[in-house]
Amino acid sequence: MKTTTYSLSEYLTNKSYYKIKMHSIASNHFKIIVKINGTKGIFILDTGASTSFVDKKLEEKFKLNTETSIIKARGAGPDKIDTLVSKNNRIRIGGWITNRFPVALIDLSYVNDAFDSIDASPVDGILGADILKKGSAVIDYEKRYLYLK
Repeated sequence: MKTTTYSLSEYLTNKSYYKIKMHSIASNHFKIIVKINGTKGIFILDTGASTSFVDKKLEEKFKLNTETSIIKARGAGPDKIDTLVSKNNRIRIGGWITNRFPVALIDLSYVNDAFDSIDASPVDGILGADILKKGSAVIDYEKRYLYLK
């Protein structure tokens, strides 16, 4: 009996996943182009971040209607970070789309300062586990693709 062999890409495409290119940056992160409410931005993929974040100062750029959140974000540092939340956003990553998705906003200047120190371009936000879970994400690190369903 002959067995058919599929590449990961072929297998996931047959399972209705969208293939999204990831680009390496100097910090060893991957950057991904994300559209929020029709506006393109550069985001880093952070599988350790529970939530996706947009830089607070880009609220208008991404057409975000925000409200104060009682939730404080916590990163690798010791301090809790004030957040805003924006509900009902349209997120598009490659061909994958989700609607009515909440996005948190935080001050990402400390992240962009770190990127600046290693000559990496600033980012507009962080793509976290909330999106990865929603899209049943598969990451192909070797070929540098993110797959979302």
